[in-house]
Formats: sequence, structure tokens, C-alpha cells
Amino acid sequence: MSAVISARGLSKHYGKHAAVDNVSFDIAAGRIVGLIGPNGSGKTTTLKAALGLVPFEGELSVLGLDPRTERDALMQDVCFIADVAILPRWLRVSEAIDFVAGVHPRFDREKAERYLANTKLKPSMKVKAMSKGMVVQLHLALVMAIDAKLLVLDEPTLGLDIIYRKQFYQNLLEDYFDEGKTIIITTHQVEEVEHILTDLMFIQDGKIVLAASMDEIGERYTEVMVPHDKVNAANALQPIDRRTVFGKSVMLFDSAAPGSASRTQLSAIGETRNISVADLFVATMKGSYA
Repeated sequence: MSAVISARGLSKHYGKHAAVDNVSFDIAAGRIVGLIGPNGSGKTTTLKAALGLVPFEGELSVLGLDPRTERDALMQDVCFIADVAILPRWLRVSEAIDFVAGVHPRFDREKAERYLANTKLKPSMKVKAMSKGMVVQLHLALVMAIDAKLLVLDEPTLGLDIIYRKQFYQNLLEDYFDEGKTIIITTHQVEEVEHILTDLMFIQDGKIVLAASMDEIGERYTEVMVPHDKVNAANALQPIDRRTVFGKSVMLFDSAAPGSASRTQLSAIGETRNISVADLFVATMKGSYA
């Protein structure tokens, strides 16, 4: 199957600043992709380009369509949850459901009502009487009830407490995702989505600096807890990052780096383990906050 999203030389400039700088990538169907980057790295701009919300240079195909010229057709198969859920303050929960049911042919009213049944929201409640978390819950319920081929989530659980955040991602897997759908998630709470991702993309200064499946990440990167008497031997194997945890040296090794060590060599210098997405992100982005 052709890629759900295919970008070649994608760029977006604001004046002289390149928010997205000549990036190329493909996202296949049936994948859950984490697009992770620091603030201002270009991740939201990349998503907005894919949704036809901003003009851009280069080539970009989404579900076989050009977001610049075929956005109306594209939106029939795409759902987008922005980091700020904006709904009219006078709107009631029941009116929001009626509106979406009237404008989108793939909206499942029963599914939306099922999501809302697990919240404190009532049909007669108005947006102006809701907390920020409640507004997000309503927005999520409306969008998640649309049977779209591509779901784009930009900080989808911002403002929600940890219980509802966990429930949201559980619903995402159980009630929404299947092999015919693709999900792209941006979030700073990477620990909460790591277990559901199939692929990872790191973006920094408008460029993709890492793009791999989670299986590839597990095979490529190894963390080693190095005892004091093995630090020199470990440094000789050229780790790509070093940090200290409870007084012990933790080193990160990349099997794709020139002259990289084997797993057998790494096991001989300390306890090995797979790196978390959060720790890999910090190691990759060191210096970007300077």
C-alpha cells in the first residue's frame, strides 16, 4: 500500500526562519507514530502542512491527496485534535453532538455518548460551565467518534488528569485503532504514549533527526549501567551519551555508529537495557535548549 503521508523536500518558512527545513519522510497505514521534538522544533507546523492549514514548499501527499488543493476531500478521512480545544462558550454537550452528527457522515453518535458516559459531562451542560479538562474531554469525544483513516493528535490530553489520560490512550487502542487507520501523536508526555507507538520520529530545528520503528530503536540503541572499574573500558567503546544516575555512569551506545560495539562487548562492561523514548529524546536533543 502507498504511504498515508509522503513528504519530499517539505519546507515552511516564516520570514527568514525555517520552521520546517527540507524534510522527507513516509508514514505507512496502520502505524501509530510519535512525532517528538522540543518547543519550536517544527512538529506542529509539519502537522498543519499535512492538514492543509498552512502553505508550504516541496511535495506532500496525504491519503493520495494534495493538502493545498484537495483539502475538502482530505478532511472526509482525517480527524485533528489540536493542543487547544476551542468550542463556543454557549454550546451545550447535546448541541455539540447534534452539530457534528449533522456535518460529518462518519460520526458515530453512540460512540461519542459512550465516551462521555465515562466523564462528569451531562447533555445540558454548557462549555462556559466546564473546566479546561472537561472541554478537552468533550472535544476528544466528538473527534474520536469520527471513523477517519488518519487521526492527528497534537498534545491531545493537555489539561487532563492522569486517570483520564490513561483512559484516553486505552480507548484509542481498544475502540479506535485498527490496521486500516493511522495515528500521529505529538506530546511532551512521551512516557504515556511509548507503549502504544509503532514508530518514532524526532524533529529538531525543522529537520527530522531520527525516524525508525520501535523495533529498530530497540535493536539499535543500548544503555549500559557501568561500574566504576569499567568506565575507561566503556569510554573506549565510544558511547554517544553519558549521564549519572545515583552515582553510577549510564552510557548510551548506537549500533549504527561507526566502529560500534557488539551486544556481547557491552554486556561485558555492565548491565545492559533498552533505552526509554524519554531518555533517548534527551540524549538526542542535548544542546538544543542552550
